[in-house]
Amino acid sequence: MLHTLLVGLGRSGRELHLPVLRRLRLEDTAGAGALFAPDAPLGYDIARPAAGAAPGPVTVASPEDARERLDPDATVVHVCTPPTARAEVVTEFAELGFRNFLVEKPIGTGTAAVEALRQVRDRYRLRLAVVAPWLHSTLTARLERLVTTGDLGALRRITVHQRKPRLRRSLADTGHPSAFDVEMPHSVGVALRLAGAGRVHRAHWTDARAGTAVAPRMGTAELTIRHERGTVSRIATDLVSPVRERSIVLDFEAGTVVGHYPVGGEDPYAQLRITPDTGPEEHDIFLDEALDACLLQVYRDFAGGAGFTADFELQARVVEVLEAAKQRAAAGDGGPVRPPGEPAPGEPAVGVPGSGEPVTGGPGTGALTAGEPGAGAGGFAAGRLGPDEFTAGPVTGEPVPGGVGPGDPGAGGPAVVGGPAVVAAGTREEHRHVA
Repeated sequence: MLHTLLVGLGRSGRELHLPVLRRLRLEDTAGAGALFAPDAPLGYDIARPAAGAAPGPVTVASPEDARERLDPDATVVHVCTPPTARAEVVTEFAELGFRNFLVEKPIGTGTAAVEALRQVRDRYRLRLAVVAPWLHSTLTARLERLVTTGDLGALRRITVHQRKPRLRRSLADTGHPSAFDVEMPHSVGVALRLAGAGRVHRAHWTDARAGTAVAPRMGTAELTIRHERGTVSRIATDLVSPVRERSIVLDFEAGTVVGHYPVGGEDPYAQLRITPDTGPEEHDIFLDEALDACLLQVYRDFAGGAGFTADFELQARVVEVLEAAKQRAAAGDGGPVRPPGEPAPGEPAVGVPGSGEPVTGGPGTGALTAGEPGAGAGGFAAGRLGPDEFTAGPVTGEPVPGGVGPGDPGAGGPAVVGGPAVVAAGTREEHRHVA
């Protein structure tokens, strides 16, 4: 049976992990072979809880106090502190004998931080898992089946939108360096899972503003990944949005799939709409408690002696993607200064090499490539989105506002007739909110 120690009692530890752990413990089979120890989770945090925070666990005064009260070999340490000091936190508890760690995403704010964490893991022979709810999501599993079966042909494009009202937290909290570090670790992991390795082609960010208050780089963030197998992923997050959305659109050769992840624990249902070019449309709504599934599987893996190296390396590649995106955004042009597909010096391909996913684009796969008859900009079929546009939202059939067309100022490529607004990738803008 496994005990729990929550390190970091901010929103992630107190409001996400703790309620899920309480539910899982209630549902766990009592008696011999039970997965969770009967005692309640313990918590440790040097920061005082915020006013109005959800009720937390029983707390310990220090890491040494936790060591006195828990068996390190039978304890899972949840690292829910900000991503800027993962290696230091893990080291502190590893030196006290703890060996099982579950680390919140992202596992670092850059590749150097990830390498430091990897060295700590190897030095102390730790078992280190990563919180990745979207990779344990029922919706993601169903999307992955559509890709691997090839029922709708090759996967051409992935478009993700993550919108959430987070302005108060962004202005008050310096734990996340940019909007790339908040929601995007979820969606980048899914893009790499579905489409394989790729390189960041374009990226930019904006500040969050409310009156005279400014949270640098915490307004919006966008990135484009050109995957080695031909798919192009567009991922956008808006942390000053007045509405919540977690949507994903997959454009296949022979159809379109639109998915919606739950936007909060109060209504944990996902939706999936499959629209083939020929045949009837399917629409399904289903329960998708991804964080519950993630934590339960991690505890089962700890109890069963499973390894976590592959999952860690996938998350390391997520950080590589985000680091490359930040570098492009910081450069100010949002896009490459070299031909698409040609890496910068020292810029490796990032993704999941050797993962065994089927080829989803490029010559010989049925996907149109640049220069082939019927191919639009960037090798996409006419009428579908080209690789140099960023869509402001899922395809809705609404006309393009403002009539942006090819060659117009700010146009990132061909206009999408009958589709959503097109915004040039790399456009610099600011979100301003009146306090």
